[in-house]
Amino acid sequence: MNLSEVKLVVTDMDGTLLNNNSEVSDRFFNQFEELKKRNIHFVAASGRQYQSITQKLDTIKSDISIIAENGGLMQHNNETNVLLKLTPEDVLKSIEILREVPGCYIVLCGRKAAYIETNDSKFISKFNEYYAAYKIVDDLTKVTNDDFMKIAVYHFESSEANILPHISNIEKDYQVTVSGLNWLDISHKDANKGYALSMLQKEMGIHKNETMVFGDYNNDLQMLELAHFSYAMKNAHPNVKKVANFETKSNMEQGVESVLETLIQSVKID
Repeated sequence: MNLSEVKLVVTDMDGTLLNNNSEVSDRFFNQFEELKKRNIHFVAASGRQYQSITQKLDTIKSDISIIAENGGLMQHNNETNVLLKLTPEDVLKSIEILREVPGCYIVLCGRKAAYIETNDSKFISKFNEYYAAYKIVDDLTKVTNDDFMKIAVYHFESSEANILPHISNIEKDYQVTVSGLNWLDISHKDANKGYALSMLQKEMGIHKNETMVFGDYNNDLQMLELAHFSYAMKNAHPNVKKVANFETKSNMEQGVESVLETLIQSVKID
């Protein structure tokens, strides 16, 4: 395996770069400095909101690119752009359907903040980990002063088993993605991490065989296909392991850092 041509490293956050306590390791931050010395650009790509990603990567946020909200928003060269957003009609239609799904919690994800219409303390304690900027409102359908990139839906048991079957009638019109054990996302039909990454690759002039990507869940599938060096985590969903060309250790075993160590040793400093 020849890693010497890698110019772009892209990693998902939850279940991938983050451990199960939602922490980024000191080892990674040290490796990031080594990547910079080798002119290898780093991208954090997540279903999380932009503010939550920068909170986790605060010390390096000005030196990286960020793909947030599963590709709905991208920050590059310290400029942030909403790529694909939902219309007010999309928001209204989706929320009305989701309100009929038992046991689900709806998050309207805007550029300024995330919006929820519940005071359930158990849900909010989970929600707080993923959303650094949010507001509790009386009615999500009345929120209009923002750009909405997706609707995230949470179920305490399983999003795939308990939410997805109820919304099959809208899958033809939107990007519906099971993004984690408990989360499901509804976005613009063309919005995904791969869409955003392809734009970034084009802008930077970086090819598939120069790209390394790490992921663990279904919202990572499209971006994994854009890299020759595509890695599924040991803890990844079976769909991810089918798509990825390689596998690394789990997020709790620093699987990303293990591969980056090999990458750093393979690329000489100019």
